[in-house]
Amino acid sequence: MNSEEMLQWADDLVFTKAAKHLDSLQMAILEGAWQGLKYEEIAKKCHRSKSHVKNIAAELWQTLSDMLGEDINKVNARSILERKAVSTIYNYGKSSQIVSSNINSHINICGEKRQDPEEAKQRSPFPPESPQNQARSPLIDLTDAPELPYFYDRTSELSTLKQWILQAHTRLITIYGLSGIGKSAIALKLIEQIQTQFDYIIWLSLTNTPALSTLQTELKQFFGRSPQPPLPTVIDYFRSSRCLVILDDVQNIFKSSQLAGQYLAGYEDYGKFFKQIATSSHQSCLIILSWEQPREITALEALNRPARTLHLKGLGEESAEIIREKGLADEQKWSDLIALYQGHPSWLNIIASTILEFFDGSASRFLTDNNDIYLGDLETILESHFERLSES
Repeated sequence: MNSEEMLQWADDLVFTKAAKHLDSLQMAILEGAWQGLKYEEIAKKCHRSKSHVKNIAAELWQTLSDMLGEDINKVNARSILERKAVSTIYNYGKSSQIVSSNINSHINICGEKRQDPEEAKQRSPFPPESPQNQARSPLIDLTDAPELPYFYDRTSELSTLKQWILQAHTRLITIYGLSGIGKSAIALKLIEQIQTQFDYIIWLSLTNTPALSTLQTELKQFFGRSPQPPLPTVIDYFRSSRCLVILDDVQNIFKSSQLAGQYLAGYEDYGKFFKQIATSSHQSCLIILSWEQPREITALEALNRPARTLHLKGLGEESAEIIREKGLADEQKWSDLIALYQGHPSWLNIIASTILEFFDGSASRFLTDNNDIYLGDLETILESHFERLSES
């Protein structure tokens, strides 16, 4: 049993018996106890005072003791919870199914409804100014996030991103790559895995090319939904709380037919904003999802600023799972198909559907029939990329 399974089991237990989820600080305390950390170390990771962490921990241990009928404290929490959990969690199937179900129950992945701050206050049994209410679950708004039908294994890339954010405290991360390569999917999976480390999480799209002032206003309105006094700037919120902001479709504020990463007229202040995020002292993180890398990012990385870039490429052997799900024949030819379409998950899904329709599911017949790469429905997708290229 790993710590993630234990945390999700404990959260389910509390929700079942008390009709409320564990908040981010309580989850961090449980995880810290699992890892054998001292309260001082847990407090440092959560950006809270040691005394506050100890007070919340005492209440948490008492709550769990009452629910499980055993005297639980930081020293024995791991052994007791693991013993109690292992007898139930594996009776319900794979733990990953439990984790996904639980996460989706209190994160709005599909963006159907924004959380009402008044509703959040009503759910809390403590007054807004109390320490317990200050440490409740993070405010999360994924209204602008896309609904994704699948996620393919990106274990290595996810580990890298988590290390950058949780250990290296990277302030500005760019994830760039072709459309459909999986940028949004990996960002959503990342949120699932690190949500308890943040006070605020919001996903915003630049599809409609909002001015920077409009974007900043929306961010401040979101941050202002907490009971904390309003602050004048986004950076002030980044400093006072731990915020995770994902900006999607950032390529829309860049020029077409020019060298990559050049801003449209009137949008140059985004570059200054990104630089400010990377160079200012704060405890938050901004993730940029784009087809192209903003030009100033390379310079910031060269200066050893807290900025990192992940160029997301095609899947490796994991691509075979796409073809297997489609039910194509001639498995010995799958590697040729994957190489031809560079392991791009969206492209392979489209091509596999084409093979099913026109080649009776035979990868071998498809590869033999075409001397050159087949585009088909991919052509319109690729055209949108070609249109952005400079003449050279």
